Amino acid sequence: MCMKSIQAPNAVVMIRPHHFCPNPQTAADNSFQSVDQTRSAQEIAIRARDEVTTAASMLEAAGVKVRVFDDFSENETPDSVFPNNWFSTHAGGHIALYPMYSPNRRRERRTDVIDMLKSQYRVQDVIDYSGLEYDGIFLEGTGAMVLDHIDRVAYTARSNRANPVALERFCTHFNFEPMAFHSTDMHGRPVYHTNVIMCIATEFALVALDMIPDALRRDEMVHRLQQTGREVIALTEAQINEFGGNALELNTKAPEQTTRVLAMSARAAASLLPEQRAIIEKSAQILPIAIPTIELAGGSVRCMLAGIHLSARN
Repeated sequence: MCMKSIQAPNAVVMIRPHHFCPNPQTAADNSFQSVDQTRSAQEIAIRARDEVTTAASMLEAAGVKVRVFDDFSENETPDSVFPNNWFSTHAGGHIALYPMYSPNRRRERRTDVIDMLKSQYRVQDVIDYSGLEYDGIFLEGTGAMVLDHIDRVAYTARSNRANPVALERFCTHFNFEPMAFHSTDMHGRPVYHTNVIMCIATEFALVALDMIPDALRRDEMVHRLQQTGREVIALTEAQINEFGGNALELNTKAPEQTTRVLAMSARAAASLLPEQRAIIEKSAQILPIAIPTIELAGGSVRCMLAGIHLSARN
């Protein structure tokens, strides 16, 4: 048993798509996307919808509050299953809305999600950065940034989806220190989102250290994470290709004490080494969720979960 952590939310928003497909507008810079030619588009869409339903049920059974919204749009919002990119919530009653790189991803923003948060949680303000899209400035939420809510650091892999101007504005408004770094795959291509190579939990962090070429920056990141008492688990690029870094720690609901779970895909969990699992399981139970269809879009479980760091209304 462990006390509740400010790093790990106990509630999430999920979007259940009814016409899911990998996004053609993001394929050029998302090397994690893939194509399934063995199933029809309808079969893929139905399976993705069912994977979200099952994932939500598994999280609820583990003690996480899940608020599911359905997306019935056809071909307009292929990546809607990944809501963590267009909004985030923060302790003290704050919400951020983000500028999205791909034009069809900008249509994912929806007022009913924000209205639910305002009605069910204590919200003081909504800071909307989406207007930066008109200036070609993008910052795709907690995909582009991996936030350390304890040490107040926003770890950000440089890419066309993480503009330094937007990052600086966010950090100023939300009291984070920006920690930007270069990250590349084996072909030298920038990693499109930070949260595929990095996960920060309460007592540990998963990081693809070999994919950060700047040794000084890499050492600085490890030092900062270790200063908070976390164990740094180095992931290989092979594990990253299995979405091993795309995970989110969650609190389970309990009046005073709680256990924590680390939500990740079954594929990602299978990539972990025994010694890595041992470190994680000292403070969080691994919750493997099978989402092979959704992973065709180049994201995994963490991308599907928009954490709610707000105080619930009575």
